[in-house]
Amino acid sequence: MFELPRNVKRLIVCGVDCLLLPFGLWASFSLRLGELYIPKGDIKYLFLAVPFIAIPIFIRFGLYRAIIRYIGFLAMWSVFKAVSLYTLVWGVLVLLSAIPGVPRSVLMINWLVTMLLIGGSRAIARWWLTGSLPKSQDQTKRVLIYGAGAAGMQIASALSGSPDFKPIAFVDDKKSLQGNFIHGLPVYALRQLGTVVEEYSITDVLLAMPSSTRSRRSELIALLEPYPVHVMTLPGMDDLASGKVRVNDVREVGLHDILGRDPVAPNTDFLTANVRDKTVLVTGAGGSIGSELCRQIIRIKPKALILYEQNEHGLYNIEIELQALAQQLYPDDRDFVGSITPILASVTNQDRLELVCSAFDIQTIYHAAAYKHVPMVEKNPLSAVNNNILGTYCAARAAMNTKVETFVLISTDKAVRPTNTMGASKRFAELILQGLSANKSTHTRFTMVRFGNVLGSSGSVVPLFREQIKNGGPVTVTDPEIIRYFMTIPEASQLVIQAGAMGQGGEVFVLDMGEPVKIVDLARRMVHLSGFRVKDTDNPDGDIEIEYTGLRPGEKLFEELLMGDHAKPTKHERILAEDEESLPWTQIEAFIEKFEEAFKNNDVEKSRNLLMDAVKDFHPQCEVVDLVYLQEDRAPDTTKTQADNVIEYRRGIE
Repeated sequence: MFELPRNVKRLIVCGVDCLLLPFGLWASFSLRLGELYIPKGDIKYLFLAVPFIAIPIFIRFGLYRAIIRYIGFLAMWSVFKAVSLYTLVWGVLVLLSAIPGVPRSVLMINWLVTMLLIGGSRAIARWWLTGSLPKSQDQTKRVLIYGAGAAGMQIASALSGSPDFKPIAFVDDKKSLQGNFIHGLPVYALRQLGTVVEEYSITDVLLAMPSSTRSRRSELIALLEPYPVHVMTLPGMDDLASGKVRVNDVREVGLHDILGRDPVAPNTDFLTANVRDKTVLVTGAGGSIGSELCRQIIRIKPKALILYEQNEHGLYNIEIELQALAQQLYPDDRDFVGSITPILASVTNQDRLELVCSAFDIQTIYHAAAYKHVPMVEKNPLSAVNNNILGTYCAARAAMNTKVETFVLISTDKAVRPTNTMGASKRFAELILQGLSANKSTHTRFTMVRFGNVLGSSGSVVPLFREQIKNGGPVTVTDPEIIRYFMTIPEASQLVIQAGAMGQGGEVFVLDMGEPVKIVDLARRMVHLSGFRVKDTDNPDGDIEIEYTGLRPGEKLFEELLMGDHAKPTKHERILAEDEESLPWTQIEAFIEKFEEAFKNNDVEKSRNLLMDAVKDFHPQCEVVDLVYLQEDRAPDTTKTQADNVIEYRRGIE
């Protein structure tokens, strides 16, 4: 039916009306006379005239232009007007023709019957085409909507036309709404939530509160957690582009909803100082943090934005996305799209970096390029030394040699008292910038910004947990006591830009990450909010099991953001500044030469020892686990089985 041409669909509806109109007139006579009426004499012509009178009127009122499956109140109002006019014209024709045997009350009965047939046929067709006719409970998700405001009413209307969802009721905090009906759905109080969920067999709860704060949403999610319901939400008001709410706007509850931390409005002066009307370069532009930095920078409108990335696919994707975003934000400035330039190169190539900085007259660099996955870096430590340490050194020297105004390093909480190669390499990258700032740079301001995990980044536990839940589990957690800090990527990127504008040179800025989150608690909440129950010893009949896999190489139970207790507040409430110990530049240069030598010689042991010497608080959690190193030094014993060799290899990693 959907695939038929529009004109064919109109002919079908018109043909149905041509059958219903005479039938309605016959039913009117039968009801009036109290018997099955058989037209006789000239009255037959009145029956034949009905379609010729009604169809032109229906066409004039647009009854055949309306799309049946989207028909609404306005279309039904058109049906009312068209049927009323048709009845009036037909009644005048009866009076003028003076045909005997037509009771006057038939006119009113015919109007009512025709209204029911024409309007009802369209309503039934709409329900059928949208799949809204009654179906078994297993086929339809029964939705409870929290929030009976404008967004809630719109989403209820949208869901009513969906074949997969059936809105059942509202829950709202306003006492004036409780006990009433909206769109035919009852409105309950929050205290009745449990009763409603059980009585109506609710499967899904939709939070229709786009203007509420994250903290309020987090409170409601906590209240819903004990119930086996799937919790969904609408995006915030900033994300709703139009006043109409669509079913497609519904999304899964994100970790930012669970954490309940409301973002702080950015300081415009700090946000624009290093970006607006300046030429900006972002290294690692295709990565999680680098790409979001680019999105935020485009919104501030720099003079030009240079995307520096060694991953071709990542660079292509972010270039296309930013060009589309620029066209959307600045439709009258077509030249601005051309100011977004992709550079495919590595940060370890200092000559290339200097050429780019000179050619584009770079004023600000955000250095986000890094290898940051702890287990992956632990298995490939020399790559981290090359990219995170030598790459930062090359980028900083290129900035200094080309007189770049500001250089901002994106660091990590894992650089604080590191237990893994990634954290130690990032801490030494900080030491490089501290040393340059104190002894070498006369023009470039070097600033470091340190923060924890960001939501949605590559390797984040949130998409991993969601995929595992979707597949029926188990959800894997490394350790029951492991905790982490979390922040959204947009908030982190905005704070990075603002912190970079505060520094005078050599400072380490630390972002306020809020309260740490226990990963196992996060896993449990995500299982509950997906409509499932955790399967454990207390609940053996649950749906999803949580499995503990053990800490991975180099992984800490908890992360820290500060080296000591000397953090100072700044002009932004979520940014702290810390003056940390650094090394003399001569000593840093000596370490860099040794790191270069170790990398060229593939000397894994030497690179580990250098990191331990250079980074005072580096206490490796495990032995060297470089895969090539283990293959060379731990050759399989031919007297043992393959399984024994694998066990010995894994023990070596642990």
